[in-house]
Amino acid sequence: MKTQTTIGAKTVMAVTGVFLLLFVLGHMVGNLQYFAGEETLNAYAEMLQGLGPLLWIIRLSLLAIFLAHVISATTVVRRNRAARPVAYACKENLTSTFASRTMLMSGLIVGAFVIYHLLHFTVVLDANLAAIKHPEGGALDVYGMVTAAFSHGPTTLIYVIANILLALHCSHGVQSALQTFGLRSEKCAACQRLTSHAIGALILLGNLAVPLSIHFCNCRA
Repeated sequence: MKTQTTIGAKTVMAVTGVFLLLFVLGHMVGNLQYFAGEETLNAYAEMLQGLGPLLWIIRLSLLAIFLAHVISATTVVRRNRAARPVAYACKENLTSTFASRTMLMSGLIVGAFVIYHLLHFTVVLDANLAAIKHPEGGALDVYGMVTAAFSHGPTTLIYVIANILLALHCSHGVQSALQTFGLRSEKCAACQRLTSHAIGALILLGNLAVPLSIHFCNCRA
């Protein structure tokens, strides 16, 4: 299938979207180890750093998948607009949702947030491995870094807004992917909508559990 066609671009967008969704869920599970305690989270971070070159292969692969997702999504939007060069005189959003109407915008904002997140944690961690040390054991103190980050109100707010958009994007993305793969049907439409909403809610709650618990617990302290 040629990726120059709209169907090809939609397929690339759906396939890359599935990989990115799996990464989001895996990343969320890793972050939730914060609740298992300092030793567990720092050991998890040490394990990832210990992957060495493999870690960079994974990162570069994710970057390639992310870029393919953005390019294919932009292609689909551009072709859809080109197919309807004259806007509707009166447009009523009877079946579309806020999430579906803002997919491109939410995707771009989430992309900007990913860059911010990498600069906030990953780049700092890689560039300062010698500096970010636990004062007693000499291990990476990722637990302390995360705690300090989300004790800061504006930082927590940025993560809240970004993850709301991410959850909306993923929720509608699941439905779009099912349609692209030919798996959507009227008989199962309600169940599929419920599943997509549940995935979005899981991502939202899972990703915000750590930032909000840190922020509000420190505020009470």
